Amino acid sequence: MSTSNYPASNLPSQPPRKDYKNLIIGLLAAGIAGMGGYMAFDKTKTNETIHQQQTQIAKVTDDKSEIQKNFDASLARLDAMTETNNGLEKKLTQRNKEIDKYKKEIRTILNKKNATTAELNKAKELIAQLNDKINGLETEVARLTQENKTLGEEKVVLTQQKEQLTQDLATTTTVKEELAKKVDVASTLNAYNVSITPINVKHNGSEKVSTTAKRVDKMLISFDVNNRIAQSGQTDLYVVVIGPDGKLVTDQSMGSGTFTTREEGDKSYTTKVPIDYEAAKTKKVEFAWKEVSKFQPGNYTVQIYQNGFKIGEGTRELKKGGLFS
Repeated sequence: MSTSNYPASNLPSQPPRKDYKNLIIGLLAAGIAGMGGYMAFDKTKTNETIHQQQTQIAKVTDDKSEIQKNFDASLARLDAMTETNNGLEKKLTQRNKEIDKYKKEIRTILNKKNATTAELNKAKELIAQLNDKINGLETEVARLTQENKTLGEEKVVLTQQKEQLTQDLATTTTVKEELAKKVDVASTLNAYNVSITPINVKHNGSEKVSTTAKRVDKMLISFDVNNRIAQSGQTDLYVVVIGPDGKLVTDQSMGSGTFTTREEGDKSYTTKVPIDYEAAKTKKVEFAWKEVSKFQPGNYTVQIYQNGFKIGEGTRELKKGGLFS
């Protein structure tokens, strides 16, 4: 729908179109009438009759020209208004039909070569009614235009508000995501008191600590975990054991596999230890690990990961031992 201003009702008039054809016909008719009058009346009476007829013809011609001028002006107003308000066509269909009816009747009269005074008077009345219709149309168009302008302004405001809300929402979402990341990182457990105890298992099942590699049957790994803001629930701890040769110690029986870290990418682990953690409390974690082959002399390093971060580490040295150890 267009929002442009509509033309005022007093648009510049188009110049009247001269109609000499009817004047010529009238003059010829007057000449013929004059000749007939010469035979029936005296010269003075004939001249008076001719003068009256010429005056009447001139009056009819002037009236018709004025009517044509008014009609053309009305059409100019209507065309200008219709051109700038095509968007309102559907809402104004009924009014346009009525106006078309008036236009058709007026054109029928004006197109007559010998329109009577009565017909011309009727044309005047129709033009007056046409102008009333056009005035009503202009008023309605102005009202609809104002309504459309108001709706357009409201739409602009709503669009700006929507954009602002969208920006606020995006900002809020970003802040929320950043806070969530911070909380997620901050809730990572801490592992401390990491202890790696080499155990020698006797034939009778008794156990004792041994630091000699060839006598070690298993490693007892223990540590404490806690975090004041971590939520209660189950979580997985990934334990990475590095042997004296600097390579990862793997054991399929212990569930070795791969996990994703925050800083090192994908990483292989020796075993995974699921635990149930209770918020704000320290939990003791303990498990035993056995080598597939014999333990080798040297340092064994144990790294503990949770939530993608390394949360603790410990090292234990196993000695080679003497000939009789």
